[in-house]
Amino acid sequence: MTKLLTLLSIFLIGFTSTTNESMRWGQIGHRTTGLVAEHYLTETAAEEVKRVLGPESLAQVSTWMDEVRSDDAYDFMAPWHYVTIPEGETYETAEKNPDGDILWAINKVVGELKEGGLSPKQEAENLKILVHLVGDLHQPLHVGSQPDRGGNDVRLQWFWENSNLHRVWDSEMIDDKQLSFTELAQFINHPTEKEIEQWQSTSVLDWAYESQALLPQVYDIPEDKELSYEYSYKNWDTVQQRLLKAGVRLAGLINEIYG
Repeated sequence: MTKLLTLLSIFLIGFTSTTNESMRWGQIGHRTTGLVAEHYLTETAAEEVKRVLGPESLAQVSTWMDEVRSDDAYDFMAPWHYVTIPEGETYETAEKNPDGDILWAINKVVGELKEGGLSPKQEAENLKILVHLVGDLHQPLHVGSQPDRGGNDVRLQWFWENSNLHRVWDSEMIDDKQLSFTELAQFINHPTEKEIEQWQSTSVLDWAYESQALLPQVYDIPEDKELSYEYSYKNWDTVQQRLLKAGVRLAGLINEIYG
């Protein structure tokens, strides 16, 4: 009996660890961005999204690119989630990944969606890719400048638990607020008309540089690498702003594609 309980405990610990590791911006962040975007679609674009995705919403499909990581058929998309632009360089001058990057992938799927002629399956997948990658692009560590895999190699403590800098920004700051994605979207979705116009008037490359400009703030961590309330307090407004901008800009792109 004791042995059985021990084995059960190990299983539960492993299950919990695996579940937490899969919460990658994590699911709440991506769904928040998708839900915000739905509020700013034109009537025509909203109808087209419904045609392409059927009963699924932008919030629902926002995590699709992470969910298919376990399918070998989609391994080619792995480098599309990020880009590295070393300090002192621009995207134009930086060495490119021959298998693509987040900026290349966004431009690719937008171009294909605008051109049309895709099969229903490919059109749906392209739209799902777009929803996810616009979200990723607004998470500063998906536009890295250091050889640390977007902060994944920066090991630290988050509220006295082992973590890394990328995970803190992808999910842990958001998850610790204990908000659903609908609650978070409701809390942040109050842009002015001027902000909407300004945010949607900039380019995908501009959004990448915005994220990169935030990296000094992101890497401003104490020497002991123990992060908790203070780090969250200093950065939570930035997290909310990036999620909101991503949603508004995603809507702008979809409106541009579908009218």
